[in-house]
Amino acid sequence: MTRETVLSVIVPFFNEEESLPSLVDELYRAMDDPKLKNLFSGPFSFEVLMIDDGSTDASAAWLQGERERRPEMRLVSFQKNFGKTAALMAGFRESSGRYIVTMDADLQDDPFSIKLLLAKLLEGYDLVGGWKQERKDPASKTVPSRVFNTVTRLFTGIDLHDFNCGLKAYRRKVVELLDLQGEMHRYIPVLAHWNGFRVTEIPVKHNPRRFGATKFGPGRIFPGLFDFLTVLFITKYLRKPMHFFGMLSLIGFLAGFGISLYVTIEKLFFNQAAGNRPILFLGILLIIVAVQFFSIGLLGEMLTRDASRSRLYTIRETPNARNGSGKREAPLDPPRRDNTETAQGDRS
Repeated sequence: MTRETVLSVIVPFFNEEESLPSLVDELYRAMDDPKLKNLFSGPFSFEVLMIDDGSTDASAAWLQGERERRPEMRLVSFQKNFGKTAALMAGFRESSGRYIVTMDADLQDDPFSIKLLLAKLLEGYDLVGGWKQERKDPASKTVPSRVFNTVTRLFTGIDLHDFNCGLKAYRRKVVELLDLQGEMHRYIPVLAHWNGFRVTEIPVKHNPRRFGATKFGPGRIFPGLFDFLTVLFITKYLRKPMHFFGMLSLIGFLAGFGISLYVTIEKLFFNQAAGNRPILFLGILLIIVAVQFFSIGLLGEMLTRDASRSRLYTIRETPNARNGSGKREAPLDPPRRDNTETAQGDRS
């Protein structure tokens, strides 16, 4: 009988050949830490999934040689650079651990913080994120990050300081229900919270970058904004689209009706010309837009109610299930757990 894997560590990377040797050594030392092993009552086993996001340097070739002396390590290589979200999703699907930890490959995340995340997770949480309380990055990264975290916290109501820290610990049931698109890895805590999971964070050590430069530049701002709007809508209004479009419709209608009423009163009581006034056209336009928003919301409600196959809720357990098992129901799209490995060396 195959022994269950307790912990899966997922490390997405892109052109990190200088960082990987130190990262792997530090990670394996962290996995051998007695404080980490003592968190679990039974035998401790782990796997390390290195997700190569289409690297063009010698990163994957070095890992291929490293795998020969580290049997816990697996390598998954993309044909090209698909981004961190795709890399994380591949890692989630290929992992087999009861608990999952994600971390970046640039040596800024401290592997010895993993035991702290897992200790907090075992207190009853489903997702524990790292909080880079003393971040060792230039202002060009810290300032936009603070703005992003503040805006996300205000609009979602989730009291976290660092939504986008790469160092996170999950229970398996969380990653089984994640369906990430675009650049939505930044909003994993939001999506988990929306599914009813307990989410928290703890301060973790953050190191200055030793090698190379960040792979994320100013170009990620606008895609991140669009993804934020998408996440905000699907987490708050997916099950009640009329609440969103209906509010816009009401605001537009009241504004348009008020403007039209004002122009009408001026025409009737003060003999003011009304036919060619721009404010009248604005009022009419607002009423038309309000009707369109209402129609969109109504159609959304009809589609939501008719989509019987859509997952509009998540189940923790079914104590009175017909099969008598009382276990949590399987996810709609269970992750792949085969042993398929794609090596970068095959195409290098």
